[in-house]
Amino acid sequence: MLYDAVIVGAGPAGSAAARLLAEAGWSVALVEKSEFPRPKVCGEFISATSMAVLKACGVATPFIAAAGPAVTRVGVYAGNAMLSAPREQVWGRALGREHLDVLLRDAALAAGARLFQPVEVISVRREASGYLCTLQDGYELSARMVIAACGSWNAKGVFALPAAPPKSSDLFAFKAHFSQSRLPAGLMPLLAFPGGYGGLVQSDAGRTSLSCCVRRDALTRARQRHGGKAAQAVLAHILETTKGARLALEHATLEGHFLSTGPIRPGIRPRQDDRVYFTGNIAGEAHPVIAEGISMAIQSSGLLAELLIAHRGERYAPEWKRRFAPRIRAAGVFAQLAMRAPTRAASLGLLRAVPSLIGLGARLSGKVPISA
Repeated sequence: MLYDAVIVGAGPAGSAAARLLAEAGWSVALVEKSEFPRPKVCGEFISATSMAVLKACGVATPFIAAAGPAVTRVGVYAGNAMLSAPREQVWGRALGREHLDVLLRDAALAAGARLFQPVEVISVRREASGYLCTLQDGYELSARMVIAACGSWNAKGVFALPAAPPKSSDLFAFKAHFSQSRLPAGLMPLLAFPGGYGGLVQSDAGRTSLSCCVRRDALTRARQRHGGKAAQAVLAHILETTKGARLALEHATLEGHFLSTGPIRPGIRPRQDDRVYFTGNIAGEAHPVIAEGISMAIQSSGLLAELLIAHRGERYAPEWKRRFAPRIRAAGVFAQLAMRAPTRAASLGLLRAVPSLIGLGARLSGKVPISA
């Protein structure tokens, strides 16, 4: 059988593309190397900007039902400062990946996509009719095009990013869930601490999700100061340096264990090579400081599917750049402001004087709120 598309990766980007294309009558093979549910390090916030794609995928209602409470305020916790935007609006909600991935994958299957899971694509070869994808079990899939949606964090195999030498500025990501936190209702604060940044958000089932990134050199210093495993040292570093995080989590209970990955590679990468398209964070990813990773993945797949269905796939790379490159650049600026002491102090002074700038920063990162 010649598929219209083979999609590699059944996370939010791959499953959203599969659902939208299959709904439009395309024959789609969806290939995922891992069993679901699977632990993922990325944050869990999905901005209101993504709701149009979730609606098009037919999952907006179950998403809202399963997700945590609406995020109505954005803020900043840094040092002893605890700031928030003055106006309440609905910025989005958070849902654990163990739920989101299954929700979107099953929506793709309901629309007619064929699933191959768990199995990895080990080669992609150009042919006259398109591409031949060979799976690790020897099965072969022929398609007019290939959509790579396999992510970039710890990516291996055909679409793995080239290795880079270690640097002191390399970022390592950590995530954990806590119960019984004291995070104020509806608030999603950015955590800005020496050598790193992170965020807190109320997720599903009453959990609070902490996700963060820390530089390699800052991680080394934290381990020297606090001892223990890397995640324990990072948590101790955040609680010691960030009053708002300490108040929210000092009496909370860690659920399960920390997840970690890295180094992560923010930046813009190729989005298209002939009829191989890249979507999600393998196409380009922002510093997680703006909490837009999953949202950008979903939205980029919505864009790709829209253009492919309209037979305008050649517009994908430039249109992706127009929509998402400004967010990635803004995230890079915000990350440097958060991690460095002089810029962090100057930024806090400005935000204290004009707290509405916190909401402006959220908009620059791609968040478009709706009325509370």
